[in-house]
Amino acid sequence: MMKYLKGAISVVALTSGAAYAADDVTIQLKWVTQAQFAGYYVALENGFYEAEDLNVTVKPGGPDVAPVQVLMGGGADVMVDWMPSALAAREQGAPVVNIAQPFKSSGMMLTCRKDSGITGPEDFAGNTLGVWFYGNEYPFLSWMSSLGIGTDGGDGVTVLKQGFNVDPILQGQAECVSTMTYNEYWQIIDAGLTEDDLVTFKYEDQGVATLEDGLYVIEERLDDPAFVDQMTRFVRASMKGWKWAEDNPEDAAMIVLDYDETGAQQEHHQIRMMGEIAKLTAGSNGSLDVADYDRTVATLMGGGSDPVITAMPEGAWTHAISDAALN
Repeated sequence: MMKYLKGAISVVALTSGAAYAADDVTIQLKWVTQAQFAGYYVALENGFYEAEDLNVTVKPGGPDVAPVQVLMGGGADVMVDWMPSALAAREQGAPVVNIAQPFKSSGMMLTCRKDSGITGPEDFAGNTLGVWFYGNEYPFLSWMSSLGIGTDGGDGVTVLKQGFNVDPILQGQAECVSTMTYNEYWQIIDAGLTEDDLVTFKYEDQGVATLEDGLYVIEERLDDPAFVDQMTRFVRASMKGWKWAEDNPEDAAMIVLDYDETGAQQEHHQIRMMGEIAKLTAGSNGSLDVADYDRTVATLMGGGSDPVITAMPEGAWTHAISDAALN
């Protein structure tokens, strides 16, 4: 029914004698359609973008999609990315800038089997740990470096390049795997292990949490007042979507499911995911907290002989968009 109504609304808009044309904005997500991105789908479904004279296209990500490459190639106006990968990309020559930070807290964890004997980070050495790559490995590498634990086996840990699933811990290929509080952890539970079978290490609790889902654009586009105005309206509508999702998690999850063209997402999982996501967006009004940014940079630069970034970033964020959106 919702998709039918969307089509009907489009017809009305086309036949009403367009007095103006809404500005087109394309956002590239970091991953597939799921509650992790509920705020954008809610803003789309509830007309928050339309109210800001925006015609927004939401492009799902996936294992073969690199948001920075899409952004730099002109395939999107704004992307969702984690700050470690965004700052690493910036140091490598991609001039991406954080314009808003909907996620206040990190959901990243290392989840281990309790029967592995691991009770604390000091027990990691000598074990196999599953790690996501494609830019998601940076927080883990920074953490291991801060602990003085090598990642090449031997006296350190053996890193298993983990697919975007939890098979290694289920099949005995790794003692620990990378998980998010809102997704993969629950996949392990749904697969048959219990919370008592597991021990988790939240990056937030270990003091090495880095900022996750933020909004990024290409720096030079911020010289265009029209683009700045578009992004201001986009951030304002998106944050309205996020706060609505926080207040209405089950309804937000159902909206996400309506936009999932793959049909792969399960209702109970998305509702549960949205409840966890709301904990991460709580406390954010869209403005980047400079203290959180500084902590992220310090973590990424504190990698001893192999830091994620080697120089203090300059111009990697701006409050201009979020300040204008909040006003």
